[in-house]
Amino acid sequence: MVLKEEIPNRSSEGPFDVSEVSPVQPFIDLGSIKVTPRAGLQLRLDVDDVSKKIVAATLDCDGSTLQVQAFAASRSEGLWDEIRAQVVDQVTKQGGSVEEVPGPFGLELRAVLPTAGRSRRPVRFIGVDGPKWFLRGVISGKGAEKPSAAQEIEQVYRSIVVNRGTEALPPRDLLSLHVPPQPGVPA
Repeated sequence: MVLKEEIPNRSSEGPFDVSEVSPVQPFIDLGSIKVTPRAGLQLRLDVDDVSKKIVAATLDCDGSTLQVQAFAASRSEGLWDEIRAQVVDQVTKQGGSVEEVPGPFGLELRAVLPTAGRSRRPVRFIGVDGPKWFLRGVISGKGAEKPSAAQEIEQVYRSIVVNRGTEALPPRDLLSLHVPPQPGVPA
């Protein structure tokens, strides 16, 4: 059992739990994830081909891409240590390289993944254990190639609000996402 180790100042600097933000603050509501709108931010929803369910939100901003997923977690046990170990194993099996380094959200993984042909793509795996949830992020593009250029996409990650809901779910279950409501269109 790995005790949950929240990052310092998470409740004041983000990513946030829905209980920690004003309900009147404007958000793009995706269900378990709420995204703060900002100039230049583009959003796309990733759909599983088999189940046709939305499995992730991908945010593009300032030359970087951030894919996010929220998972159920227990109140006391963290998931990030276990998930980091699994990511290291997967990246290595795919022929990539990976190293664990301190980052702005605690320990993160900086990896280089093989792609079609001989090219390789740098990515950063970040994660935050929150109250009864875990938020995973995968940064690619400029923010992974040169972490000093990642401030904008890191701020997008920090501004995410997780709505865990009240449903009893086992740890590691993906929290539900949906298409945001359209203004003027009944839900």
